[in-house]
Amino acid sequence: MGCPDWPKCFGSWVPPTEVSQLPADYKDIYSQQRVAKNERFARYLSAFGFANLANQIKNDPTIREEGNFNATKTWIEYVNRLIGAVVGLLILATFVVSLRYWKHDRILVIATFATLVSVAIQGWIGSVVVSTNLLPWMITIHMLLALLIVALLTFVVLRVNQASVGSFAQKSRVGIVLGILLVLTLVQIVMGTQVRESVNEVANTLGEAQRDRWIEGLDWVFYVHRSYSIIILLGHLYLVYSIYQIFGTSGNLMRWSAVLLVIVIAEILSGAVMAYFAIPRFAQPVHLALATLAFGVQVLLLLMLYPLSALQHSSKKEQYVSY
Repeated sequence: MGCPDWPKCFGSWVPPTEVSQLPADYKDIYSQQRVAKNERFARYLSAFGFANLANQIKNDPTIREEGNFNATKTWIEYVNRLIGAVVGLLILATFVVSLRYWKHDRILVIATFATLVSVAIQGWIGSVVVSTNLLPWMITIHMLLALLIVALLTFVVLRVNQASVGSFAQKSRVGIVLGILLVLTLVQIVMGTQVRESVNEVANTLGEAQRDRWIEGLDWVFYVHRSYSIIILLGHLYLVYSIYQIFGTSGNLMRWSAVLLVIVIAEILSGAVMAYFAIPRFAQPVHLALATLAFGVQVLLLLMLYPLSALQHSSKKEQYVSY
């Protein structure tokens, strides 16, 4: 909420650095703008049959609350938006370039188009996250769509230049383990977003001065999320063991599975730092980034195991040399 409007920030493409640059009634101005946008969003929800949810958004008083200007938060959010814009432009360029391969590999073009559409939807959802003042379930959707974009981009890269590895019999065991781990990781990430939302609520109640008590105020989801990490770790240890047993120590599968295990261990350690050291600020974005990386590497490994048939023919790959 460093920028209360979207896509601009405090009505400008270059956000302010001091509160003196804003009108005295800036809180009322941007609160009213967000309420107007939420009413439009509520109409969309009602049209799709979510009348109760629409009423909740229109009548929730916390959505109208405007925070004090904070230059640091404003510029963090603004840089986030700038990076998002660059990502969107690069994905648009990828789609445009992929069009030349429509006759040779339509799946590649469809994948890049799906990525472009997902980024556009992600931008719109980001605006709704802002207008609804960090509505919890919207944050979760925003995160899951980001992971979908990671998966689609990983698929596009491997579609262009990766060949299949191993026989079907060799791949089946590892593929099953990877599939289960992907589901477990998504569940863990969703729980993580819920914990993050609970932290927001506790922080608003206790304030920064009592940061060391934030963990005490969290509900049961935090404790399940923390203990669930043991299952995640054991699953990844078994994955590395399975790949070692079937494919040996050489090759990309073993290298990337080792990288994945290191990421998972680092993710658990960052979570422990937050739990036992009063949720230091640096640990939160690190924890989120590691979770995203872990998911991305899982998708990478799965696509290495099961590329679509076009990847299994060298003649097909030669068509992508210029790409």
